Amino acid sequence: MSNPSICVFCGSRSGKDPAFHRFATELGALMAARNWRLVYGAGDIGLMGAVANATQTAGGETFGVIPAHLMRREVGKIDLSRFIVTENMHERKKVMFMNCDAIIVLPGGAGSLDEFFEVLTWRQLGLHEKPIFLANINGYWDPLVGLVDHVISEGFADASLRDFIQVVDDLTTLEDGLVRAFS
Repeated sequence: MSNPSICVFCGSRSGKDPAFHRFATELGALMAARNWRLVYGAGDIGLMGAVANATQTAGGETFGVIPAHLMRREVGKIDLSRFIVTENMHERKKVMFMNCDAIIVLPGGAGSLDEFFEVLTWRQLGLHEKPIFLANINGYWDPLVGLVDHVISEGFADASLRDFIQVVDDLTTLEDGLVRAFS
């Protein structure tokens, strides 16, 4: 696969741990160096802004998708390689998903959880086979991984659900997983 696109779901805030921002910045630089296109929520704040600015600074391609009602709130970053304004959140997720080959979920809030569960559900239903990486920086997603394991142990999902998520703790492991996915 040449020049893959990676959808990065992440917070419009930076969170309390500086490691989150550092990871987002390093990820953006890595994506540019690998010639992987960033597909993301088109915000210029929080982790979204960090990953996009780092990708741009390193000369990488960026594809941003934002609903009209969030242009002001998330400071729509219009200087991207490609910038699309959608009517609503559902359309935003669909456009982002349709324009990527893999998904990475960085720390974030309710929006990132919504995005994660939507692509996970679609994978569970057999609607796609795109790899989903959960960037578990300093254990941020440990409670989420525990919840997924709990859902499985309580009989509400097959054990295969866990196989659809690749939990990674550092950028090197994430890069290795992406390289394997794209080869």
